[in-house]
Amino acid sequence: MTKVISLSEKAYGTLKKLKRGDESFSDVVLRLSEEEKRESILRFSGAWKGDDIDDVFETVMKERKRVTSRKIEI
Repeated sequence: MTKVISLSEKAYGTLKKLKRGDESFSDVVLRLSEEEKRESILRFSGAWKGDDIDDVFETVMKERKRVTSRKIEI
């Protein structure tokens, strides 16, 4: 079912700029509304309560040294 809505010129222009490729306006609205539902990682900012951050950081640094990157052809 299709619904007709009215938008201001500014809202229409903004929505038009957000369109990707052959996306419809409905696709844009749905994509943006889905993005709004995703939880931001910033929610976890400052949530660390442990006193072992130095141990965690050391483990992360060791893992970074252990892992090697590889070159891929695109």
